[in-house]
Amino acid sequence: MDNKAVLQMYVPLVTFIASIVGKHSEVVLHDLSEQETSIIAIENGQISGRTIGDAPTNLVLQVLQDKTYLKKEFIANYKAYGKNGKVFRSWSYFIKNQVNELIGVLCINSDVEHFEKAKEWIDSFLHVEEKEQGQEVDQAVRRELEHLPEHLHGQVEDVLASMIHQTMMHIPTPPERMTVQEKMDIVKQLYHQGVFQLKGGVHAISKQLKSSEPTIYRYLQKIKEEEKDSF
Repeated sequence: MDNKAVLQMYVPLVTFIASIVGKHSEVVLHDLSEQETSIIAIENGQISGRTIGDAPTNLVLQVLQDKTYLKKEFIANYKAYGKNGKVFRSWSYFIKNQVNELIGVLCINSDVEHFEKAKEWIDSFLHVEEKEQGQEVDQAVRRELEHLPEHLHGQVEDVLASMIHQTMMHIPTPPERMTVQEKMDIVKQLYHQGVFQLKGGVHAISKQLKSSEPTIYRYLQKIKEEEKDSF
């Protein structure tokens, strides 16, 4: 069975899961053979503003890049953020083919704002100290997710802009005054986050760093060679 056929078997599950978790939870199926338009099925997309044909999230790209899926079948109970800053509780299941390649991701993103408000009221009523509840994510994965929170953007341009902004915001030096090493460090971080899995990644980064596209390609080549030599 080819990859497309495998993923088509998951399409009815999107509607099925949505009927269980309810209208406050978005259920999304990604086909990673179409990385710029990976969403092939979605229910309750109004929660994040996404629709069929939208791009994968920064977290999906990072999982694809660092091959987290080889060590885990899923990641669960982590935070994601919508365009308006709304916080979601999320779960992602990795869909792999017979040779253990990641071909898709099935995600659930729950808007827990109303539950959080109810919890605050109950805690204040019972005088219970705030404490994290529910299934815990593996500590190594939790650290990774805290370092790179998931953002539920739709269009590929928005995904790229968000990932680049989140990386560059920690560097006070404006691009025109950055050293070559500083720019390479930014490119390296974005490489590990999976930015270059998307078409347009090099162009978007070159624009933000005020460098030419050939320069970004040279940085990438050097980064790959250095990492290859380190093994």
